[in-house]
Amino acid sequence: MRTIEELLPDHPFFAGLDAGALTVLAGCARNVSIAPGEYLFRTGQPADQFFVVRRGRVALEVHSPATGTMVVDTADAGDVVGWSWLVPPYTWLFDARAAVPTGALSFDGRCLRDKCEQDPRLGYELMKLVTQVMLNRLTAARVRLLDVYGTTETISPLLSPLLTEARATWSQPANDRATAPEATGQGSVAGHLPNANGEAADPGGADATTR
Repeated sequence: MRTIEELLPDHPFFAGLDAGALTVLAGCARNVSIAPGEYLFRTGQPADQFFVVRRGRVALEVHSPATGTMVVDTADAGDVVGWSWLVPPYTWLFDARAAVPTGALSFDGRCLRDKCEQDPRLGYELMKLVTQVMLNRLTAARVRLLDVYGTTETISPLLSPLLTEARATWSQPANDRATAPEATGQGSVAGHLPNANGEAADPGGADATTR
């Protein structure tokens, strides 16, 4: 059985980090299994960890008194869930729920923040990685909302190509999407868009969660 330190170099989120950084990260991580319907975290709870999905699917959800629960994105194998552990006040802004049996690496946010304080270079490298996850998640949420409530005629010229590309990626065969850089990278955007009726894409018979 491979150790966490041996698993990390295979994950795209950690690409580019040297062996010393991976050793530090592995010291703050553990393997977890999440049952379908189980929450990784809930809105308003302290954000003291983040997850690297190894298998399964996690749905990212937000709640509104008017519309109820809305799935804003999903995270599959190769994706990263959570960035609030690195941003004060360290509180989750959404729910994350396992849509299917899911295995992940759970990283202790407090442990990593302490390591970053001790090693500013490591902190900078992690900040760059997490910032990319933030950008991907925010872009995915915006594209989803545009696809549900807008049309390509009313979308900003700057965002229209992004929406077109995302739709094109979703229309690819599943095997092609699985090997695309976006699908195997950090928090992929395309591939989790709603259909023309505004309904979330079926993730293999289960719902999906976010952040």
